[in-house]
Amino acid sequence: MLTSYLATVLLIELTPGPNMAYLAALTLGHGRRAGLAAVAGVALGLTVIGLAAAMGFAALVAASPMLWNALRWAGTAYLFYLALETWRDDQETSPAGMQGTALEHRRHFLRGLMTNVLNPKAALFYVAILPRFLPEQDAGLDDALLLTAISVAVATAVHLAIVLLAATLHPMLSQPRRLRRTRRVLALGLAGIAMWFLFGTALPHI
Repeated sequence: MLTSYLATVLLIELTPGPNMAYLAALTLGHGRRAGLAAVAGVALGLTVIGLAAAMGFAALVAASPMLWNALRWAGTAYLFYLALETWRDDQETSPAGMQGTALEHRRHFLRGLMTNVLNPKAALFYVAILPRFLPEQDAGLDDALLLTAISVAVATAVHLAIVLLAATLHPMLSQPRRLRRTRRVLALGLAGIAMWFLFGTALPHI
């Protein structure tokens, strides 16, 4: 059962989504440290949603069309905002200019956090998929928390790999025009994901 759960989580995390595009664009434009700060925010956001689901809050949101739609529209708007910022970003790409400041890293951390707190797909995973892997009898809060911790760990490993890969590719894309073109492709990807996010998370009866 645990092996099946790990495979399911890994497959879901390897499916292109907002985290992949955002982390790749952020790392290419701002450097590895910025990407790592965002990864920490993403991990915290997933943890918050997982804990909320374990406590029953995510199921309450999923059962309320009004709350679900509010979360869905807020998440979509935030993804469009990130896509716009990625498109317009003209950060310095020299090693000295990509060190960043503590304030900037905090901003990237908070954006990673918000991207996942406003992610109804993440909530849906913890409400609809994770419970299928809980013990059929005597499943408790500790079981849900354990599976949540595993999913966050797998997601964080995948996100770290994306950041490190993007940081490795950066020297090949350091030419401003090439970097700008790559970043804009990722921005369009984020915008496309936002549209899919909006229509793909609509409740069937709405």
